[in-house]
Amino acid sequence: MALGHRLELRQGQGLVITPQLQQAIKLLQLSNLELDAFVEAELERNPLLQREDGPVEAERAPDEIERPTENLGLDAVSDSAASGQMDATPDDVSPGERATGDGAEAGAEQAGGQIDWSRTGGGGNFESDDNYEGALSRPPTLVEHLTQQLAVAGLSPAQNVVAGVLIDAVDETGYLRADIAEVAERLGCALDFVEGVLTVLQGFEPAGVMARDVRECLALQLKDVNRYDPCMAALLDNLDLLAKRDMAALRKLCGVDDEDLREMVAEIRALTPRPGAAFHSDPPQTLVPDVHVRETPGGLWHVELNTDTLPRVLVDQRYHARVSKGARTDQEKTFVSDSFATANWLVKSLDQRAKTILKVSSEIVRQQDGFLAYGVEHLRPLNLKTVADAIGMHESTVSRVTSNKYIATPRGVFELKYFFTSAIQATEGGEAHSAASVRHKIKGLVEAERTEADVHSDDRIVEILKDSGVDIARRTVAKYREALRIPSSVERRRLIKETA
Repeated sequence: MALGHRLELRQGQGLVITPQLQQAIKLLQLSNLELDAFVEAELERNPLLQREDGPVEAERAPDEIERPTENLGLDAVSDSAASGQMDATPDDVSPGERATGDGAEAGAEQAGGQIDWSRTGGGGNFESDDNYEGALSRPPTLVEHLTQQLAVAGLSPAQNVVAGVLIDAVDETGYLRADIAEVAERLGCALDFVEGVLTVLQGFEPAGVMARDVRECLALQLKDVNRYDPCMAALLDNLDLLAKRDMAALRKLCGVDDEDLREMVAEIRALTPRPGAAFHSDPPQTLVPDVHVRETPGGLWHVELNTDTLPRVLVDQRYHARVSKGARTDQEKTFVSDSFATANWLVKSLDQRAKTILKVSSEIVRQQDGFLAYGVEHLRPLNLKTVADAIGMHESTVSRVTSNKYIATPRGVFELKYFFTSAIQATEGGEAHSAASVRHKIKGLVEAERTEADVHSDDRIVEILKDSGVDIARRTVAKYREALRIPSSVERRRLIKETA
């Protein structure tokens, strides 16, 4: 067979994922907080984008929201325009359209004027800082508390350096989350030296701080009250037996009688496994749902988007027309056209994202109306393909939409992925059961146990579930029980016996 060169023309179809399409796909899986941060960055980068600050009625769909057009001051986007070397004079902007941001301050400095820091929010005026008084009255954090004690500990400069590194590695619960061997290697000092500094820090308040695990944390607290002895050490070395309530094994290992063991266990329970929890930390962010579901008087379920989580931006058409006329060079014209195209794309992508979330959420509510009406026992098996086929989308799109999105229902706030559960076959060919509803039934059976005779083994739970129409294997029951953190039947009997 001879080899040779030749030219051929072939025609075919293919999907090209442009950067804008990739970005649109990325927007689908962002949470409301991540989306807000992304939009905020785009607002700073693109001078033709403007945030709509007006109130929006919750009952109106996203595509029905009125978007009034307002002007942006030229100075507000001077930094972005400077990247494109746009020439604009102050005469092009009316006094009412001038901004008070960084661009306005720069212009005032170039003009030799004075800047009113109380109006621009600059430093030097504590009265303009609403959080100044709150910062003074804020209780210290755990790191600040440890740093204050370090200042009066009388350590050498080298020890202070090591101590500062170790304190920075403490989490909000008070545990040391750094490997001291890695710290010693990074700082170029001996391991014994770092351990000596750690011993000093473990003597700081609160007792138990700077521990590397729960056992060491409890031991430090017992040493602080002079209650750490060989019996206590043996008990702390076998916390797994204490969790299983194997008192017979603990009595043998600790060498004590029943009364002494009960007192030792009571002392352990009086300690705190989170010594840093009492100190100030950043308050947890409130979970804001992306979708609301409410029942209408006719018994139907109404699904609507939470407009508070939807960034509302618009393209400033009048400002675009103004700067387009002022663009002189090809670089300036390219900058304006690219900014305009990006702004239009972002507005359309946000609108499409909102519609997609609403469409997927509405289908999930339609599929799981039994859960909303009667509870978790009526949660149906559901997968991505069922929803995707119903709304005419791809499974990957549904997966991205349901990631990091939450829906507020009369039964609480749930992640959209919560409603996708595997199916457990029913006996005698009945309708399949949701795995979540089966877990709920197992939890209910265990919670109903009051005496030792009431405790159900995994085999007994399988029999009860099969009698109720659920065809399930014993290993599946054991897996669900462990996922619910329910101890075995032996441990539950022992617990009931001790508490009786």
